[in-house]
Amino acid sequence: MEKKKIDDTKQGGIPAVRVDRFGFMKQELNSPDGLVKSKSAFEYEREERRIRKWRKMVGVGGSDWKHYYVRRKPHVVKRRIRKGIPDCLRGLVWQSISGSRDLLLMNPDVYEQLVIYETSASELDIIRDISRTFPSHVFFQQRHGPGQRSLYNVLKAYSVYDRYVGYVQGMGFLAGLLLLYMSEEDAFWLLVALLKGAVHAPMEGLYLVGLPLVQQYLFQFEHLVSEHLPKVGEHFIKEMINPSMYASQWFITIFSYSFPFHLALRIWDVFLFEGIKIVFKVGLALLKYCHDDLVKLPFEKSIHSLHNFSEDAMDPDTLLPLAYSLKVFKRLEELKQEYEKKNGKLAESVKQKQRPP
Repeated sequence: MEKKKIDDTKQGGIPAVRVDRFGFMKQELNSPDGLVKSKSAFEYEREERRIRKWRKMVGVGGSDWKHYYVRRKPHVVKRRIRKGIPDCLRGLVWQSISGSRDLLLMNPDVYEQLVIYETSASELDIIRDISRTFPSHVFFQQRHGPGQRSLYNVLKAYSVYDRYVGYVQGMGFLAGLLLLYMSEEDAFWLLVALLKGAVHAPMEGLYLVGLPLVQQYLFQFEHLVSEHLPKVGEHFIKEMINPSMYASQWFITIFSYSFPFHLALRIWDVFLFEGIKIVFKVGLALLKYCHDDLVKLPFEKSIHSLHNFSEDAMDPDTLLPLAYSLKVFKRLEELKQEYEKKNGKLAESVKQKQRPP
């Protein structure tokens, strides 16, 4: 599904809903988030050149992506993705870099079978949660409208496809974000690619009983905070603030729940290409940017601040370069091994319980 372009004018005498360029209702008329700024001729031409580069790199329907990536140095692709994928090509590029396009081609008609002919034990839970997913976006606002129906179909199909994971509320934000850039079937297979690990490590542990992967990520993140930001780590210990109080949703929804949408998209560009490490990097970058304030705040004000970052902290052009500068990959692997050793591979034991006898 192509993203809807929503005009801010009157149609048939009825005032149209004021929305930003992503389709979210404008809370403040002066808010910069998502607003379309007038471009100079130079800026417009530069953007057009950038889009042409991307079209050449991706090819028709993504046909040239693998060839280009193998033929060209990977760091060229990495650099372009970190600068942000052109919005008009996001859906196509996301499918190419996630491996979901290959899954779709290898499984023709499977999605239709899951939606039309199968039933799910999670159907009532999904229906209950639909209206809570991006409630300020016009595509999902209408009760039983096309957006809510598509979201229901994707989540129901996944809950049938993998009955051991089923459905957990946070999955709705992943599926909802994907549906703004692609069709139902494409969104479903990208969800499969993420949870089953088509390119990067599987994410299904974020949604299994006990949320074992969330627990592992929070363990890793807490150690990274202490190592990269020792004063913040010491202050959090003193105030008895742990990552579960503020960072769980970062991992469960990959920042799509409460972050400004224009920032979430930039993070998703990198996440789909580089994997979960970008979530740790962005989290650390946020704490680093707000370091001087965080080390002074008592418990309640700290928690409030950690759920309500300032507008300047949420600027992608400020936050993301700071995140990219942080080196965490090697330490993440060490902390993962330490966590598994301490917890007797809890995640694996939870998976075993989920499997049929």
